[in-house]
Amino acid sequence: MTVKEYNKIVDVQSDALYRFILKNLKDEEASRDIVQDSFEKLWINHVKVEFPKAKSYLFSTGYHTMIDYIRKNKRLTTIEEGYENKYYYTDEYRGTGELIEAGLKHLPPSQKSVLMLRDYEGYSYKEIADITQLSEAQVKVYIHRARLFMRAYVNQMNDYFNDGSNS
Repeated sequence: MTVKEYNKIVDVQSDALYRFILKNLKDEEASRDIVQDSFEKLWINHVKVEFPKAKSYLFSTGYHTMIDYIRKNKRLTTIEEGYENKYYYTDEYRGTGELIEAGLKHLPPSQKSVLMLRDYEGYSYKEIADITQLSEAQVKVYIHRARLFMRAYVNQMNDYFNDGSNS
């Protein structure tokens, strides 16, 4: 890949990669760091990476860097975070978008990532398999399970908010 092609990838893909990482982490600073690390790794290997494969390489690198970050931070959970009620919600209905965001927080990182790559970023199953280094069949299973969970979660919350007994 040439310097000009690398710069084009930066211009075209930086926002998409940042959105993907941010949606998963909910941490702007960490997301920026991961995006920067991903582009640095792409630059280090720009001679080896062909331009048509640069997007896949970039998202794959970003995905794996994000997973490493999640694993590292899981081990560093503080005592207060350990006692935090992860299923807390208020009686105030805030809209379907917030309901979906809340449901995404409950998905395992692997299911959340493949669902986001498919439904938010529009990647094909094959592209997601390349990025995550999973088989296409496993990608489909993770997406299916994530969608089933999300459907049940949203329905459960809608039932709760539409039921008169919650007052």
